[in-house]
Amino acid sequence: MGTLLSVSVALLAGLLMTRVFKPLKLPSVTAYLIAGVLIGPYCIGQLGIEGFGFSSHEAVESLGLISKVALGFIAFSIGNEFRMEELKHTGKQALVIGIVQALFAALLVDIALYVLHLLMPDKLSISQVITLGAIATATAPAATLMVVRQYKAKGPLTDLLLPIVALDDAVGLIVFAVSFGIAKSLIVGAVDYVSIIINPLLEIICSLGLGALMGWVLTQLEKMFNSNTNRLNMTITFVFLTVALSMIEFHIGPVHIAFSSLLVCMMLGTVFCNICPLSHDLMEKSDKWTSPLFALFFVISGAELELGVFTDWAIVVIGLVYIVFRCLGKYYGAYISARGTNCSLEIQKYLGITLFPQAGVALGMCAIVAAEPVFGNAGNLVRNITLFAVLIYEVFGPVMTREALRRAGDIKPMSDEVKNRRQNKLNEKAQAANQK
Repeated sequence: MGTLLSVSVALLAGLLMTRVFKPLKLPSVTAYLIAGVLIGPYCIGQLGIEGFGFSSHEAVESLGLISKVALGFIAFSIGNEFRMEELKHTGKQALVIGIVQALFAALLVDIALYVLHLLMPDKLSISQVITLGAIATATAPAATLMVVRQYKAKGPLTDLLLPIVALDDAVGLIVFAVSFGIAKSLIVGAVDYVSIIINPLLEIICSLGLGALMGWVLTQLEKMFNSNTNRLNMTITFVFLTVALSMIEFHIGPVHIAFSSLLVCMMLGTVFCNICPLSHDLMEKSDKWTSPLFALFFVISGAELELGVFTDWAIVVIGLVYIVFRCLGKYYGAYISARGTNCSLEIQKYLGITLFPQAGVALGMCAIVAAEPVFGNAGNLVRNITLFAVLIYEVFGPVMTREALRRAGDIKPMSDEVKNRRQNKLNEKAQAANQK
């Protein structure tokens, strides 16, 4: 009962907060996140009323499965953007920009934090600098997708943005695995080529292979049904199944075999949308089904944010440097590579801004660091700095993404005709209510 009540309260709080924020014209993502903070352990959760808010981080973590499933559907939706007929026009640009902006962000953060290390070596080690630089590559696909959907963004920038976000996570996973391996080697004084090179490559290859296989199997099974309802049920079932399979991990000697649920589900969506002729209709129906799931995901994400990180001045200073230089890296990396691939002026100016949000993938990376015995307490510092940055990015990032899409012309202002039509409907409903 307690879990079900917490889920209900979380979803209700998120939906009500969108009404509170409506006069401010803020994205729904921001409203969901702030609702999560309010019902989280640092606010209403302090009251200790069971089911009414989250009284501890353990209570939030108990809903972790919901977050995993939501991320699976988010990745599945982004994979749907990799349609071959569209990638013929933007594939090269997306590939170049996706790699360059991620590496540029890592480089600038590494340089800035290294200077900070020289100024305060007792607070920040070289291993932490390298690890945080790798985490800087990751972008939040969830926040970006939600903003695009809410405002029905459509245009050249949006067409390029979603494939880049997907590629960004693949690049980020490789950079993180290599950098984290180097950081551990610096601590123990020995180089482990298996964890630096072989494990990350196997994770990418295995994830793409599993996703492709599941996408092919799903398409074959869809042919057995004539009803779109049953096809939709099958599609949703396969996303659940794919998320479950991607949680499997095992060792073969010194080699660690694991999967990235984001990459697996992205590949599932990519293969499905390219070989299933009914994928367009099924994806539209799936998007409607997952709307409350995504809202709940962001409320839970808001509740997970640790406000306690603000009490340590070192974390605040390092976090601010991390945030500023990651943004500079994302912006100028996207700008330079977009210019080099002959993108339009609007894409050059605004693409980098849409890549600022950071959450799920980065949190997953810092959790790995915090759980690594070799890092010890140094892992907690990396985790807290990442949490501080995510808190800032998730509150302000969606707003900046919306503004960038609006200025690029991908978010169109509501026409007078649509406004009048909506107002007429409201008037008709009001008249009907008065007559009753």
